[in-house]
Amino acid sequence: MQDFLILSRIKIVVINMAAQIPEQLIDEIRQANDVVDVIGEYVSLKKRGRNYFGLCPFHGEKTASFSVTQEKQIFHCFGCGKGGNVFTFLMEKEGFTFQQAVAHLAQKSGHNLPEQFTDQSNNYRNKNDQVSLQAHELLVKFYHHIFSHAKEAKEARDYMKKRGLSEETIKLFQIGFSPEANEVTPQFLEKKEFNLTELASVGLLARSEQNQMYDRMRGRVIFPIRNHLAKTVGFGGRSINDLEPKYLNSPESALFQKGKMLFNFDLARSEIKSSGQAILFEGYMDVIAAYQAGIKNGVASLGTSVTEQQAALIKRYADTVIVSFDGDESGINASYKAAKILKKAGCVVRIATLPDGLDPDSFIKKYDGKRFNDEVIEASSTYMTFIMSYHKRAYNLKIEADQMAYIKEIATEIAHLKSALDRDHYIRELVKMFDLSFDAILEEVDQLREIQGRTRNNKVSTSHTRKHNLQSRTKQLLPAYHNAEIKLLAYMLNDRAIAERIKHTIGAAFNIEKHKIIVTYLYAFFEDGHEANISQFIERLDDEELRKDVIEIAMEPITGDVSEEAISDYIRIIKAEQNDKVVLRDLIEQQKKAEQKKDYLTAAQIGMEIMRIQKELKDKS
Repeated sequence: MQDFLILSRIKIVVINMAAQIPEQLIDEIRQANDVVDVIGEYVSLKKRGRNYFGLCPFHGEKTASFSVTQEKQIFHCFGCGKGGNVFTFLMEKEGFTFQQAVAHLAQKSGHNLPEQFTDQSNNYRNKNDQVSLQAHELLVKFYHHIFSHAKEAKEARDYMKKRGLSEETIKLFQIGFSPEANEVTPQFLEKKEFNLTELASVGLLARSEQNQMYDRMRGRVIFPIRNHLAKTVGFGGRSINDLEPKYLNSPESALFQKGKMLFNFDLARSEIKSSGQAILFEGYMDVIAAYQAGIKNGVASLGTSVTEQQAALIKRYADTVIVSFDGDESGINASYKAAKILKKAGCVVRIATLPDGLDPDSFIKKYDGKRFNDEVIEASSTYMTFIMSYHKRAYNLKIEADQMAYIKEIATEIAHLKSALDRDHYIRELVKMFDLSFDAILEEVDQLREIQGRTRNNKVSTSHTRKHNLQSRTKQLLPAYHNAEIKLLAYMLNDRAIAERIKHTIGAAFNIEKHKIIVTYLYAFFEDGHEANISQFIERLDDEELRKDVIEIAMEPITGDVSEEAISDYIRIIKAEQNDKVVLRDLIEQQKKAEQKKDYLTAAQIGMEIMRIQKELKDKS
């Protein structure tokens, strides 16, 4: 009866949710908005192992205990216990209702909610942004069509051909051309029933001194700029004649924030994630030429210096970043600034060196992609090797005073290195360079590290590790059956087949009451045809404490290929506890009956047996 009531309650929750926003649309919006990307807009996340960690946005802390798992699309704080998926994060952080959180993310991913829900979310959904996304997508096709077919775009086509781009690459990146006549693009958009004033307000069009609308990108080759969801939110224009400026980007808007985005990130993300390495270029053409040559983990900043937000975005997906800027003076200076910011974000930084006068695009064109990969990317310098070389340029090392100033500057850089082995290596490099005493430089570095507030051996650990270890020790103190239920639930949440097996062996007969409720919800979730999806499942749970319990269980470390034997062991331990409890209940009932009959000898004998079983249960715990 209890299970029936729980199941009825679950069905009501699902029906209510479906009565508001279609469940399929909710699933699409959730899948389109990666939890790491969304939370990364609020929290600086750093990848450690398979998860990402940062300072919890829900309670004050000095060291990171807030964990986000991209694989399971959930978050959990080991400190305050808050957890959930991408929707619940926004509900907690922004105070949104569930519908408002869905609407907010729908706007980001370009999904249209049914009309009956638009009024409810007008405060959180910018109509101009929706219009802007639609107009951008239409203009991508318009510009690309002009580039491919219009006579006036012949010069642009010849230019791209001269740059070595194939038709396939041009189509993939949807490279286009904006007509030179002021009125062409506005007239096209007006015929498509767009409000030109609205488009001017989001920066797609501009207004002349004569109050006439015109396309700010006119007469340029167009490079669509997409966000991480592959939605075009801006354009980069490149002049192919004397039109100034030579390069022009769309103005900043709510959707297009240059300092937070990277060109080609949507196409490169999977390659960056799988390889653990990103290549940072300066320009669009560098990225496109490398991509055409088979180097598909390249991104570029959008005409600005690399920002902390861009560095944090890369760090979420890759530990290593190779900076590959132009080989001239300005390119080297830009590499130095980018390397500093990326290093601060926690990236392993390497710097590719190009012959003076060449950029990545021209190197690939002059030689080929293989040579670029082998001779430039694979041969890139370590961060410290580049830093040592970069600072040399500012000193005349034949002069003693400059030598000492250079040594102190490099010693300061060495002091920032976390690895003792790295520090030892570069101290020895300085020793060889200037025939100095190793101990003298080591002492200088140690003094600098002390000033920087670091210990020589860098023994500081993060709070999430300490708290997770404490949590593990606490779990070890739990009874064996309790730990077995937690582990079994963790596997059931991740594998529908395991859940089906448990349903037919144990059902909802777990020993812990909250575990009984969780599996009942889980069985209903799978009965509705869903595959294992923790982020989706927790939306079924209307009890916040239960949601926290599920998130905590879901964060439990498990193996990807658990054996049948291990699952059988968990089942055996859980059932053994149930069997012992059944025997214990029967004996207590027999003891009561014996006492009622005043058969005190039998009651005492039963009491001894009860004590024996209770002791065994205690020992097993």
